[in-house]
Amino acid sequence: MTIVQQLGSDRNSDGGGAEAEKGHTAAGRGLGNAEQRNIIRKTYAETYGEDLLKALDKELASDFERLVTLWTLDPVERDAYLANEATKRWTSSNQVLMEIACTRSANQPLHARQAYHARYKKSLEEDVAHHTSGDFRKLLLPLVSAYRYEGDEVNTSLAKTEAKLLHEKISDKAYSDDDVIRVLGTRSKAQINAILNHYKKEYGNDIIEYFEEVLHSAINKRGTDGVLTRVVSTRAEFDLKIIADEYQRRNSVPLTRAITKDTHGDYEKMLLVLAGHDEA
Repeated sequence: MTIVQQLGSDRNSDGGGAEAEKGHTAAGRGLGNAEQRNIIRKTYAETYGEDLLKALDKELASDFERLVTLWTLDPVERDAYLANEATKRWTSSNQVLMEIACTRSANQPLHARQAYHARYKKSLEEDVAHHTSGDFRKLLLPLVSAYRYEGDEVNTSLAKTEAKLLHEKISDKAYSDDDVIRVLGTRSKAQINAILNHYKKEYGNDIIEYFEEVLHSAINKRGTDGVLTRVVSTRAEFDLKIIADEYQRRNSVPLTRAITKDTHGDYEKMLLVLAGHDEA
């Protein structure tokens, strides 16, 4: 019996099957927030005695399977899952650990590290240290280990100074310089945002443009490393609308239209729902 048949088989019973079916629809179409998705997983496990993610893994395939799996996970559990994948398969286009370390709120990387430990019975820092070396390890390990101050206070003068510092080091390709690691690994999100704003003002680049560039590259070369799936699934509940607006501004094509051109079937439909296309 397939997962879809299981989800529909108890429709007229005590309500568990109906709830599980609703859960599959929500997971499959990208509906529901993190709390609702956790309830869906719990209901499915209680009804069928199997974890929903394992059931999905058996039945779904390729890009659609990955999108449903990532979306079904709680955000911090999703980050732990992605981080574990990243430690096992380093590629030149694998930015996921940098994204987790530098674009999440202060508590999210901490909770992701806790979820990582619970799921894989070892620390994220341990795996990063084991699978990296040299300058990359020197840069990445402090980033994934950091716990940043979450306050809104900003030192404008310091932001200007450190934006200039980052530009100089990046221009020299000194990505593992101690000062770069210190700034990226210790400053609060508000302070980092101030630095990035000054960086954009003075040097013409920012973090939203980074995500837009990642999406644009992923759409043009879809299937190479799952970047399109990762960015849409991880940013849908946060700032994907802003990223999509930047995508359209820079490419003169709506993100949803680009997705439609390059994908198909259930994978396309779910990407469109997550991207905010209500009629997908």
